[in-house]
Amino acid sequence: MTGDLTWTPWVLFAIIFLWTPPHFWALALMIRDDYAQVNVPMLPVVAGEEPTVRQIWIYTLLTVTLTLMLVFPLGVAGWFYGAAAGVLGALFLRKAWELLRAPADKQVAKSMFKYSILYMMLLCASLTLDSLPLMRDLGAAAQAVVMDLLQT
Repeated sequence: MTGDLTWTPWVLFAIIFLWTPPHFWALALMIRDDYAQVNVPMLPVVAGEEPTVRQIWIYTLLTVTLTLMLVFPLGVAGWFYGAAAGVLGALFLRKAWELLRAPADKQVAKSMFKYSILYMMLLCASLTLDSLPLMRDLGAAAQAVVMDLLQT
């Protein structure tokens, strides 16, 4: 819509791209036996559970890091998105850490898979809400109050 490709669309693309492996590999861990039975070469089938959860951990770290780049250094998202991305990202990392600690636990994999769906939905919703003029006005008002407090 802007006629050029700034860093923002590339970061948005990368967020979805990097989120996809933890999402699908958590599902693959849940139904690993089914994939193996029909010879579908998903990562848990060909490499095992432990290498898969290590990859989930790495991709989750990268995903959460990129989501925060929309606030800083890019500055295209504001305080609301930043707060939501921080909380959602911390929970996503916690789920990935739990899976890293229990790679064979299908319930933990299921929890990671289900949360990954909620994570992406709420992350996108928070980015949308953050773009509303009301949120920008609230952010500016809060910043003015903080600056007044710091000057007194």
